[in-house]
Amino acid sequence: MPSVRRYTLTLSCPDRVGIVAAVSTFVANYQGWIVEAQHHADQVMQRFFMRQEILADSLPFGIEVFRAQFAPIAESFQMEWNVTDSAQKKRVVILVSKLEHCLYDLLARWQSGELDVEIPCVISNHDVFRKFVEWHEIPFYHVPVTADTKMEAFDKVTHLFERVKGDVMVLARYMQVLSPEMCDRYSGRIINIHHSFLPSFVGAKPYHQAYERGVKLTGATCHYVTADLDAGPIIEQDVIRIDHSDSVEDLVRYGKDIEKAVLARGLRYHVEDRVLVHGNKTVVFR
Repeated sequence: MPSVRRYTLTLSCPDRVGIVAAVSTFVANYQGWIVEAQHHADQVMQRFFMRQEILADSLPFGIEVFRAQFAPIAESFQMEWNVTDSAQKKRVVILVSKLEHCLYDLLARWQSGELDVEIPCVISNHDVFRKFVEWHEIPFYHVPVTADTKMEAFDKVTHLFERVKGDVMVLARYMQVLSPEMCDRYSGRIINIHHSFLPSFVGAKPYHQAYERGVKLTGATCHYVTADLDAGPIIEQDVIRIDHSDSVEDLVRYGKDIEKAVLARGLRYHVEDRVLVHGNKTVVFR
């Protein structure tokens, strides 16, 4: 059975009395039917966050009129806000290097319908997954990256992302550090999976770092990419317990399972508009 079309309204603004009432009254005045509502008031930041799902067919107008009618309310409360239509699937461009587990998992979830997105292409700096991706009838682009051609390669990735009208870029173990220009241009639209429980063990070979430190837990972190390496706003994390008998290879093997699950959850939260970013923190309405 197809899902019911919904508009998802997300917003954040300085906290004050009357925000929920103003939004709810706006929807009710047009006979709108709110089917999911969540909000959070951050007492330290004095900021309010809200997410509402509204049945599209319950409103007498489309999303563009919704935006125009809601704009005065948003302005009066100094809101940062957005409204999306569930009928418009997010277009997810996947970037990958030579590690397959996150790519395989995302495509399996997409093919089964668990991940309700469009994947217009996969981009890789290696050619090893071409046949696998094209078997899924998804275009595959090989964009080699070397120390001498890095800026040219990233320009090509940017061109491809724009050409396919990508909404979000997912670094599924794409073992390259993106340029500051790309990070700034697509702020809040690039998601990475890092194979450690950040902020611990930033950078290369975090499982080796964890092993050398003798940690008892290891994990993975899904976060937005910024120009600061592995320091962007965190969307989702998880851990698994290890002990003194585990080798580096064991940590890597355990970590792959965590990475797949954490990336899938983080991406789903993003495409369902469940993540609100403020500064270097996120509010995630699960």
